[in-house]
Amino acid sequence: MENVIGLIGDPSKIETPRSLYWLQRSKSAALIWNAMRIWLGVMWLQAGIAKVWGAENPSFLHNHGAGVAGFAAHAVPAYSWWGSFLHSFVVPNSGWIALLVAFAELAIGAALALGFLTPLACLGSLLLLFTYVMSGTASVCAFYALFAIVILATWRTSGWIGVDGLLSGRRQRHVALKHITETSDEGIAVPVVEENVVVDPV
Repeated sequence: MENVIGLIGDPSKIETPRSLYWLQRSKSAALIWNAMRIWLGVMWLQAGIAKVWGAENPSFLHNHGAGVAGFAAHAVPAYSWWGSFLHSFVVPNSGWIALLVAFAELAIGAALALGFLTPLACLGSLLLLFTYVMSGTASVCAFYALFAIVILATWRTSGWIGVDGLLSGRRQRHVALKHITETSDEGIAVPVVEENVVVDPV
Protein backbone atom coordinates (compact mmCIF):
# COMPACT_ATOMS: atom_id res chain seq x y z
CA MET A 1 0.00 0.00 0.00
CA GLU A 2 2.85 2.38 0.85
CA ASN A 3 4.42 1.67 -2.54
CA VAL A 4 1.15 2.59 -4.25
CA ILE A 5 0.89 5.84 -2.27
CA GLY A 6 4.52 6.57 -3.08
CA LEU A 7 3.82 6.06 -6.76
CA ILE A 8 0.50 7.93 -7.23
CA GLY A 9 0.43 10.08 -4.09
CA ASP A 10 -1.79 10.26 -0.99
CA PRO A 11 -5.43 11.02 -1.97
CA SER A 12 -6.02 12.83 1.33
CA LYS A 13 -3.33 15.38 0.38
CA ILE A 14 -4.68 16.20 -3.07
CA GLU A 15 -5.65 19.87 -3.20
CA THR A 16 -8.99 21.05 -4.52
CA PRO A 17 -8.59 22.74 -7.94
CA ARG A 18 -8.87 26.51 -7.65
CA SER A 19 -11.80 26.68 -10.09
CA LEU A 20 -13.77 24.01 -8.19
CA TYR A 21 -13.00 25.72 -4.89
CA TRP A 22 -14.40 28.96 -6.33
CA LEU A 23 -17.56 27.22 -7.59
CA GLN A 24 -18.17 25.63 -4.19
CA ARG A 25 -17.48 28.66 -1.97
CA SER A 26 -17.83 31.85 -3.98
CA LYS A 27 -20.58 34.29 -3.07
CA SER A 28 -21.15 35.06 -6.74
CA ALA A 29 -21.57 31.38 -7.65
CA ALA A 30 -23.69 30.87 -4.53
CA LEU A 31 -26.37 33.12 -6.02
CA ILE A 32 -26.65 30.73 -8.98
CA TRP A 33 -26.80 27.60 -6.78
CA ASN A 34 -29.42 29.19 -4.53
CA ALA A 35 -31.54 30.16 -7.55
CA MET A 36 -31.30 26.58 -8.83
CA ARG A 37 -32.25 25.24 -5.40
CA ILE A 38 -35.28 27.51 -5.07
CA TRP A 39 -36.46 26.69 -8.61
CA LEU A 40 -36.16 22.95 -8.00
CA GLY A 41 -37.98 23.34 -4.69
CA VAL A 42 -40.85 25.18 -6.36
CA MET A 43 -41.13 22.42 -9.00
CA TRP A 44 -41.36 19.74 -6.31
CA LEU A 45 -43.81 21.88 -4.35
CA GLN A 46 -46.10 22.16 -7.37
CA ALA A 47 -46.02 18.40 -7.86
CA GLY A 48 -46.70 17.75 -4.17
CA ILE A 49 -49.50 20.32 -3.92
CA ALA A 50 -51.21 18.82 -6.96
CA LYS A 51 -51.20 15.42 -5.25
CA VAL A 52 -52.21 16.59 -1.77
CA TRP A 53 -54.73 19.33 -2.57
CA GLY A 54 -55.03 19.57 -6.34
CA ALA A 55 -56.28 17.64 -9.33
CA GLU A 56 -54.26 14.51 -8.52
CA ASN A 57 -55.66 14.25 -4.98
CA PRO A 58 -58.22 11.49 -5.75
CA SER A 59 -55.52 9.30 -7.33
CA PHE A 60 -53.08 9.63 -4.45
CA LEU A 61 -54.83 10.37 -1.16
CA HIS A 62 -57.96 8.39 -2.00
CA ASN A 63 -59.04 5.31 -3.95
CA HIS A 64 -56.24 3.20 -2.45
CA GLY A 65 -53.56 5.08 -4.36
CA ALA A 66 -55.03 4.36 -7.78
CA GLY A 67 -52.52 6.70 -9.40
CA VAL A 68 -49.55 4.76 -8.08
CA ALA A 69 -51.17 1.38 -8.75
CA GLY A 70 -51.95 2.30 -12.35
CA PHE A 71 -48.50 3.75 -12.89
CA ALA A 72 -46.74 0.69 -11.45
CA ALA A 73 -48.97 -1.78 -13.31
CA HIS A 74 -48.42 -0.17 -16.72
CA ALA A 75 -44.84 1.02 -16.25
CA VAL A 76 -42.09 0.09 -18.68
CA PRO A 77 -39.32 -0.78 -16.20
CA ALA A 78 -35.65 -0.50 -17.06
CA TYR A 79 -34.95 -3.97 -15.65
CA SER A 80 -37.06 -7.08 -15.19
CA TRP A 81 -36.26 -7.28 -11.48
CA TRP A 82 -37.58 -3.73 -11.04
CA GLY A 83 -40.74 -4.72 -12.90
CA SER A 84 -41.18 -7.64 -10.51
CA PHE A 85 -40.75 -5.25 -7.58
CA LEU A 86 -43.41 -2.91 -9.00
CA HIS A 87 -45.96 -5.70 -9.56
CA SER A 88 -45.29 -7.72 -6.41
CA PHE A 89 -44.76 -4.89 -3.90
CA VAL A 90 -45.83 -1.46 -5.17
CA VAL A 91 -49.21 -2.44 -6.68
CA PRO A 92 -50.48 -4.31 -3.56
CA ASN A 93 -49.23 -1.50 -1.27
CA SER A 94 -50.18 1.41 -3.51
CA GLY A 95 -52.37 3.05 -0.83
CA TRP A 96 -49.62 3.99 1.63
CA ILE A 97 -46.97 4.36 -1.08
CA ALA A 98 -49.14 7.01 -2.79
CA LEU A 99 -49.35 8.92 0.51
CA LEU A 100 -45.58 8.61 0.94
CA VAL A 101 -44.89 9.91 -2.58
CA ALA A 102 -47.31 12.84 -2.29
CA PHE A 103 -46.02 14.07 1.07
CA ALA A 104 -42.40 13.32 0.18
CA GLU A 105 -42.66 15.57 -2.88
CA LEU A 106 -44.28 18.26 -0.75
CA ALA A 107 -41.63 17.99 2.00
CA ILE A 108 -38.70 17.93 -0.44
CA GLY A 109 -40.11 20.95 -2.27
CA ALA A 110 -40.61 22.93 0.93
CA ALA A 111 -37.14 22.02 2.25
CA LEU A 112 -35.41 23.03 -0.99
CA ALA A 113 -37.41 26.23 -1.43
CA LEU A 114 -36.67 27.28 2.17
CA GLY A 115 -33.07 26.06 2.08
CA PHE A 116 -33.59 23.78 5.09
CA LEU A 117 -31.54 20.56 5.35
CA THR A 118 -30.55 21.12 1.73
CA PRO A 119 -28.24 18.09 1.28
CA LEU A 120 -30.85 15.74 2.76
CA ALA A 121 -33.58 17.23 0.55
CA CYS A 122 -31.35 16.73 -2.51
CA LEU A 123 -30.79 13.08 -1.61
CA GLY A 124 -34.55 12.60 -1.20
CA SER A 125 -35.08 14.27 -4.56
CA LEU A 126 -32.57 11.96 -6.25
CA LEU A 127 -34.15 8.90 -4.61
CA LEU A 128 -37.61 9.78 -5.94
CA LEU A 129 -36.20 10.55 -9.38
CA PHE A 130 -34.38 7.21 -9.36
CA THR A 131 -37.65 5.34 -8.81
CA TYR A 132 -39.37 7.32 -11.58
CA VAL A 133 -36.59 6.74 -14.11
CA MET A 134 -36.33 3.04 -13.23
CA SER A 135 -40.06 2.77 -13.86
CA GLY A 136 -39.67 4.12 -17.38
CA THR A 137 -40.60 7.77 -16.86
CA ALA A 138 -38.19 10.18 -18.53
CA SER A 139 -40.10 13.48 -18.56
CA VAL A 140 -38.11 16.15 -16.67
CA CYS A 141 -36.39 13.68 -14.34
CA ALA A 142 -32.93 14.09 -15.90
CA PHE A 143 -33.14 17.89 -15.63
CA TYR A 144 -34.27 17.72 -12.00
CA ALA A 145 -31.53 15.19 -11.22
CA LEU A 146 -28.87 17.44 -12.75
CA PHE A 147 -29.99 20.35 -10.58
CA ALA A 148 -30.11 18.15 -7.46
CA ILE A 149 -26.58 16.84 -8.08
CA VAL A 150 -25.18 20.35 -8.59
CA ILE A 151 -26.93 21.62 -5.46
CA LEU A 152 -25.64 18.63 -3.48
CA ALA A 153 -22.08 19.15 -4.76
CA THR A 154 -22.19 22.83 -3.72
CA TRP A 155 -23.85 22.16 -0.36
CA ARG A 156 -21.66 24.70 1.45
CA THR A 157 -23.25 27.59 -0.42
CA SER A 158 -26.44 26.27 -2.05
CA GLY A 159 -28.33 26.78 1.22
CA TRP A 160 -26.72 30.14 1.94
CA ILE A 161 -29.87 32.17 1.26
CA GLY A 162 -32.24 30.16 3.41
CA VAL A 163 -32.70 28.49 6.77
CA ASP A 164 -29.39 26.59 6.48
CA GLY A 165 -27.59 29.90 5.95
CA LEU A 166 -29.27 31.47 8.99
CA LEU A 167 -28.38 28.47 11.16
CA SER A 168 -24.81 28.48 9.87
CA GLY A 169 -24.48 32.21 10.59
CA ARG A 170 -25.82 31.70 14.11
CA ARG A 171 -23.37 28.86 14.70
CA GLN A 172 -20.45 30.96 13.40
CA ARG A 173 -21.38 33.88 15.68
CA HIS A 174 -21.63 31.51 18.64
CA VAL A 175 -18.16 30.05 17.91
CA ALA A 176 -16.67 33.53 17.47
CA LEU A 177 -18.24 34.73 20.75
CA LYS A 178 -16.96 31.64 22.55
CA HIS A 179 -13.41 32.29 21.30
CA ILE A 180 -13.61 35.94 22.32
CA THR A 181 -14.86 34.96 25.79
CA GLU A 182 -12.08 32.40 26.24
CA THR A 183 -9.49 34.94 25.07
CA SER A 184 -10.68 37.62 27.48
CA ASP A 185 -10.79 35.14 30.38
CA GLU A 186 -7.29 33.79 29.75
CA GLY A 187 -5.73 36.97 28.44
CA ILE A 188 -4.33 35.09 25.44
CA ALA A 189 -4.91 36.06 21.83
CA VAL A 190 -6.54 33.07 20.13
CA PRO A 191 -7.25 33.28 16.38
CA VAL A 192 -10.92 32.83 15.52
CA VAL A 193 -11.45 30.05 13.01
CA GLU A 194 -14.80 30.03 11.24
CA GLU A 195 -16.02 27.03 9.29
CA ASN A 196 -18.31 26.84 6.26
CA VAL A 197 -17.88 30.52 5.44
CA VAL A 198 -18.92 31.62 1.97
CA VAL A 199 -15.88 33.28 0.44
CA ASP A 200 -14.78 34.87 -2.81
CA PRO A 201 -11.24 33.52 -3.39
CA VAL A 202 -8.96 35.93 -5.16
